[in-house]
Formats: sequence, structure tokens, C-alpha cells
Amino acid sequence: MVLRMPKDEVISIIHGSGGAVMEEFIQKNIIRYFTLRRVLNGIGLDAFDDGASMKIDGHEIVVTTDAHTVDPIFFPGGDIGSLAISGTINDVAVMGAKPIAILDTIVVEEGFKVSDLQQILNSMNKVAEEVGVAIIAGDFKVMPQGKLDKIVISTTGIGILQTKNPILDSGAKPGDKVIVTGTIGEHGIALLSAREGLEFETKIVSDVAPIWDVVEAALKIGGIHAMKDPTRGGMVQAIYEIAEKSSVGIWLDEEKIPIKNAVVAACEMLGIDPLELICEGRAIIVTDANTAEDVLNAIRRTKHGKDAAIIGEVRKEHPGKVFLRTEIGSTRFLEKPLGEPLPRIC
Repeated sequence: MVLRMPKDEVISIIHGSGGAVMEEFIQKNIIRYFTLRRVLNGIGLDAFDDGASMKIDGHEIVVTTDAHTVDPIFFPGGDIGSLAISGTINDVAVMGAKPIAILDTIVVEEGFKVSDLQQILNSMNKVAEEVGVAIIAGDFKVMPQGKLDKIVISTTGIGILQTKNPILDSGAKPGDKVIVTGTIGEHGIALLSAREGLEFETKIVSDVAPIWDVVEAALKIGGIHAMKDPTRGGMVQAIYEIAEKSSVGIWLDEEKIPIKNAVVAACEMLGIDPLELICEGRAIIVTDANTAEDVLNAIRRTKHGKDAAIIGEVRKEHPGKVFLRTEIGSTRFLEKPLGEPLPRIC
């Protein structure tokens, strides 16, 4: 079967920015082109999750892949190298797998500085070493000057499942509690400040980090039903994906969501909703109410989970919808983001 896209349709930046527009585009124009979408009794493309899995000789192997086009490539708190490895580790981790290996492809523009490449490679290695992940293979290519914007890094991550079944977005159950593993929004604001030359009273650095330590601590307690890292589209997009795929409603408490004052001030000045800002070192964890406090305490003892908080609950009412209980006591419906407000942030 050969499918063709109408000639008069073109791709715009919002189609790759997360949110409802990107979801619709992928479902309509990408997934249906592939006939075989699952292998070795694992999780496949139709799950539309953070990765896939394969069952091999009594083990379930989780794999994920990602491309990184962040601009600027160096930003407060990190660079495209630390972002690429952290993001890949996190996508494997939130499916319940221990990350063990990464393959990468690096494409640079002719004229790219060798010293910049070396700095990026050092950042990649530093993050990989922190988690004990081996970079086992890769590819390197050069594009003519003007045909590529500096550098693109593509990564494939491999992990070994640590739970009976992969943890999917579709696993949330009524009565569950919702945890965010740290303060939100720093990556988006750090990128924007570096890109636009903005200065705030307090310097904001990216939250980019590998969060296997956080996930591992949560898994050891148990009762984890769903996990997702809130990248493009931010926390709201991640929670919406869980609510829709699990056919549940999710209620969040505004006053319990950890956001640094500097991020709140920056968002107010720029007219951006911090709940829609990308994070690169956080996870949304949906856990059984009976284990929620123990999971929270375990996460808070880790390097990357000190600011974790229980921010909401799962209900059977209004499946596929997300609501916010505001600080003044009212409840409002949260709309699903159309796309990430800042392009090229990961």
C-alpha cells in the first residue's frame, strides 16, 4: 500500500512543537504509512508512548529515539549534548526501564568549530557516565555551509525493563495521585533568555538532567501506574496524554505545583503559561494513593527529585480532561496546548 500526501499541504514549525497540532499531524500523516508497527510481542508504534519494547529471551528491552535541534546550542545550565543524552535516558526511564546504552548520530554544518563539538561531546559523556550508560555506536556527517543550522544530534536509547510490564501513559486509575518530580519551566525560560538576550533579576538555568535516579527510587516503592517527562507542551501536555490514554479526569492543585518565583515573574512578563513550558529533567508520576507519600519521600532523597510534590489526583469523572483548582478556590478547565510556545527548545 502506498499513501500520498496532497501536494498542496506543507509542514510548518508547529507540526513539530508538541501539543494537539503535532499529535493530529502524526496520526494523520505519519503513523498510517507504516504497516508493521509492533515486534516480538512488545509495545509498538500504536501506543504512541515515549518508546517501544521487544521481548527477547525472557527480557523486555525498551528502546526510544529522538532528534535534537535546540537553538541556541549552548544555554544556561547545559547544551545540546547534555540535552540529547538526558532526554534519551529520561524517555527510557519513564517506561520503567533502566537505561544501559545509547547510539547517536551527529550532523554538523561545514565550518562548525571543533572546540564546540568537543565541548558538546564532553557534555554527552558526562551525563552518560552519571547514569552508567554506554555510548556504543554512532554516525557523523557534515552538511555544506548554509544547508544546516549548526548541528543536529539524533539518539537512540536502550534499556532493560525493571517492572513486570512497561509503564505506559494509559495506566492511570481513579484515586491515583499525581506527582511532579521538581520545579517546572526552567528549561523553557533559560532557552528563551539565551536566544533573545533577556536578563532577569535572578538567573534562570535549565533543569536539564538525567532522572533515572528519581524513577528508580519510585519503582522500588511500587504502585507506579503511569509516567511521562513533560517536554514539548510542558506539564499540561504530559498530563493530558495520560488523561486521554487512560480515559480518566485529572485535577491539579495550583498552589501545590512547584514553580520558582523567577520563572513565575518571567512568565508574567512574557505572557507565557509556565504549565506549558518544557522541562528536560522532570517527570510526571501517577501512583497508587496508598504508596504516594512513600514514593514522594523516596524521590525527594534523590539528587534530581528534592523539590518533588504531590500536585493532584485522578478521577473517573470527565475522562480525557484536566482541571486546575486555583489558589483562590475556584476550579477551571485547562485547555490542551496546541503546541510548544517556544520552537526549537529540544
